[in-house]
Amino acid sequence: MSDTPVMGEDILAAAEAWRREGEEVALATVVETWGSSPRPPGSRLAVSGSGRLAGSVSGGCIEGAVAEVAQAVMRDGVPQLLDFGISDEHAWEVGLACGGKLKVFVERLGEQRG
Repeated sequence: MSDTPVMGEDILAAAEAWRREGEEVALATVVETWGSSPRPPGSRLAVSGSGRLAGSVSGGCIEGAVAEVAQAVMRDGVPQLLDFGISDEHAWEVGLACGGKLKVFVERLGEQRG
């Protein structure tokens, strides 16, 4: 498997391929940023039920936190809006020590409803 991150429209192609394989898939999208943020609005991360990732919403540990929420969103079908920023007590843990802030919307893809 390649270490090269999947970017651009390839993220949606990867998500669709996973769905065709029978996996649940969630899509996380950066919807808002302030100051110095790791990725611009519109950046996406697809997460499969088995834990595969395609794309990026940050350059740091935010992706681990987003992937965990994505698993919950796939289970219950309830989308979530996540808010990460330096004022968050966990900012250093999730990789936002640069002072940036971002909001990430996480939704389950597909027809299934919980």
